Amino acid sequence: MKTATLLAERLRSHRLTAPTRTVTDAAHHMLAVQSQDFTAGRWALAVRTRDPVRLRDVDRAFDRGDIVRGWTMRGTLHTVPARDLGWMLQVTAGRQRQQAASRHRDLGIDDDMIAATVGALTPALRDGGRTRAEVFEILEGIGIDPAGQRGIHLLFTLTIDGLICQGPVVARAGVAREQRFVLVEDHIREHVTPDDPLAELFVRYIDGHGPAGIADFAWWSGLTLGQAREAAERAAARVEEVDDGLFATLRRPRRATGAASVHALGAFDEYYISYADRTTVCAPEHLAAVGPGKNGMVRPTLIERGHVIGTWSHAAATRDAPPELFEESDDPAAVAAALARFAAFTV
Repeated sequence: MKTATLLAERLRSHRLTAPTRTVTDAAHHMLAVQSQDFTAGRWALAVRTRDPVRLRDVDRAFDRGDIVRGWTMRGTLHTVPARDLGWMLQVTAGRQRQQAASRHRDLGIDDDMIAATVGALTPALRDGGRTRAEVFEILEGIGIDPAGQRGIHLLFTLTIDGLICQGPVVARAGVAREQRFVLVEDHIREHVTPDDPLAELFVRYIDGHGPAGIADFAWWSGLTLGQAREAAERAAARVEEVDDGLFATLRRPRRATGAASVHALGAFDEYYISYADRTTVCAPEHLAAVGPGKNGMVRPTLIERGHVIGTWSHAAATRDAPPELFEESDDPAAVAAALARFAAFTV
């Protein structure tokens, strides 16, 4: 498949040139968007939505329980449709436990500590949830020191065990940056269970990211290559191989008339981060400038017709500061419009 064709197809599957009607629709289509940077995770949904969306609109979706945030894959926070959280963790939790086991031993996290944490937090989270700081105070009250990432790893464990998730956004002046941890059984109203969760995960990945290959799915999901191959085999009737080793779903969204040629994507955006090989969308000589860097960060990117042409920053966009371009854009006005859209999102 020619690179231009591949990029055009991915722009559609990512809903960047075929945007959805609502934030919740975008979340359903993408299934999971990386969200350890909470603002970037919310923008990832807004930029894939047809009508102008404000930060507060995404926050309302969290408050309603339409979407939640949790460690769904690779030990990394993702925003997912609330109804899909349970079955996703059925597929990914085991692998995440394996990968975290050594670190948990170092932190002294064992079954007794986890049981004590569950016992203390379950009643405390029933009346609207608690912030991370409030959770850590509760842990200190039962003799568990949350320092050194122990507290975070306990929250991670309770999340992949299906007990808690991050739900309502904590209101504050300006851009809200924190959520309350809540009990899944209290906050999530509806759960769906696919007939074959492993196959479903592959299909939903391809739907929101294709054309893509098995190695891409393995990277994104955090599963082994063997598990990824099995997922593809079990999903064979629901996808098609459009090129050697590249899969797409049988029905793909239609490109919107007048779709923008330039998009300002946030930190860790799925369009860049969710593939084993990122040189398809970014020239090799620019990968280091985008990331992941030594600090693990992946910078926000500007893409033109699917190709990374530079980076920008969330803060700079709200001050109308210029981006850092690797190459000159064919349409500087489109670059300015893409950054202005993010600035309007934060108001």
